[in-house]
Amino acid sequence: MMCEVMPTISEDTALNQRGSQSSSSDPDSHFEQLMVNMLDERDRLLDTLRETQESLGVSQSHLQDVIYDRDSLQRQLTSALPQRSRLRYPS
Repeated sequence: MMCEVMPTISEDTALNQRGSQSSSSDPDSHFEQLMVNMLDERDRLLDTLRETQESLGVSQSHLQDVIYDRDSLQRQLTSALPQRSRLRYPS
């Protein structure tokens, strides 16, 4: 049975494209680039979180409006329709 070994996945492909010589000679630059990438990702995630929270707020407001309209229409129907259930099934 044959087993293939997959190559290691690097955290930062841009640094690896420059060659192993430059990244091994300056480990601080690799760490700095990794930190920059993490901060960029954090910023993107925070922006997405803000947008999602705004969307949720709008959806909740819309839901409250729909519930109010539903309840209002239900009251109108209840007051406009005759109470047939009382006529068919007297208590």
